Amino acid sequence: MNRSDRDVLAGPGPLLLVPDAVLLPEGPADGWAVTIDDGRFEAVGPADELERAQPQLPAVRLPGHLLMPGFVDAHHHLTQSFGSALAFGEPSEIFRRVWVPLEGALDEESAYTAAKLAALEALRGGFTTVTDAGTRAGVDVDVVASAARDAGIRCVLGLVCNDADEDATDPPAVIEDAEKHLARYDGDPLVHPSLAVSIPEAATERTLHATARLAAEAGAVVQIHVNEHLAGVERSLVRHGLRPLEHLHRVGALGPQLLAAHATMLTPRELTLLADTGTAVSYNPVASAWKGNAVAPATAMAERGIRFGLGTDGTRGDGFRLAEAAEFAQRLAYGLATGDSSCGAGWTWLERANRGGADAVGLGARTGTVAQGMAADFLLVDVDTPELALSWDLPWELVRRGNRDQIAAVYVAGRLRMWHGRPVGWDGPELVRRASELARAAVARANVTQVHPTSTASRALSRAQERRTTL
Repeated sequence: MNRSDRDVLAGPGPLLLVPDAVLLPEGPADGWAVTIDDGRFEAVGPADELERAQPQLPAVRLPGHLLMPGFVDAHHHLTQSFGSALAFGEPSEIFRRVWVPLEGALDEESAYTAAKLAALEALRGGFTTVTDAGTRAGVDVDVVASAARDAGIRCVLGLVCNDADEDATDPPAVIEDAEKHLARYDGDPLVHPSLAVSIPEAATERTLHATARLAAEAGAVVQIHVNEHLAGVERSLVRHGLRPLEHLHRVGALGPQLLAAHATMLTPRELTLLADTGTAVSYNPVASAWKGNAVAPATAMAERGIRFGLGTDGTRGDGFRLAEAAEFAQRLAYGLATGDSSCGAGWTWLERANRGGADAVGLGARTGTVAQGMAADFLLVDVDTPELALSWDLPWELVRRGNRDQIAAVYVAGRLRMWHGRPVGWDGPELVRRASELARAAVARANVTQVHPTSTASRALSRAQERRTTL
């Protein structure tokens, strides 16, 4: 597709798009098309039927392209983008040593720029929705909302409701703030409010119960990092005599409104609790590989009907690589040991990357599927490439061989937001340049503590040890 194609695709609509195939929940439908108007899919069906139904609407033919749902990132930290590489080689619970001090060093401009930079990376990787678990930066959370809107990405926006260190004798102001946050974005086309607690021990039992109630009443989600690291599990056992997920169940915080981030260390009983309560999980495979203690048992979750999506945890904004990592981590952690050569049969991870993710973050009725009435959040993927042209099983191939550079266009709410990796309507390179300046200053201000040296310093140390050994 060339620039003239882009101009047509960026038009105000309505649009009739005729790709080679449309990816439906049942699989790819060859010869199908979609019509888009007012930010939604107006019709989805065989191309000839749609063309006959609307003869006044010129068909935009997209040979060699697949139209598929956009990816949903079920767990992100948008204001942590300045320090993404600071996590390399670091052990678990780096939030105490890296993320808390880094976010604490952000002012309004740097928080906005960090969030918009993360949104840019996400859009480039095919994500049409990101789920922000709440910023610790000392700014109004609307700064993050503005960054998401300006970038053009759908955002489930968390408000941190930690109050364990506050005076428990006074009515917690955090509940009043939570109520205001849930009402603040009513009717916003791109920003969907959510509540968040960093880890269960960061909030009082009263607040854990109250945020669950408020979110359930508002049709929103509460995001909590749960059973992610061994240290957190042990602290909960010492303090409550219960594991973190069990503690949340005791205080009445489990349920369809809870989005449990990570959930990597689960007992059989905890899997049953998730299944019985309808609690959702964000399975974050890349984060597990980079800084985790374990890999969430996602194949077992799928088998037991536990709701879950895929999250990046801010590691890298690439939807295809996330889906591949989801399958790959299950294969290494569980499939090889049991002889499971299928490990979800490909479709599991593709579906959890869009429709399942949308359901997990509370947007299943709005996005994640190419269907009539749903938000037109979708990708146009070039399948006329060496990786995908010789197709025998497209869903599997998208998981194993799909690449970010094959994404020709990204749409959110029916608007063209990204064209061949470049944002439409705003200056991406200028944002990156400004982010580079602000990031250096923010990291210099922050009291970040890293356990491991940089790769270059580590190499020098290794070479020095080799020289000492040979002397």
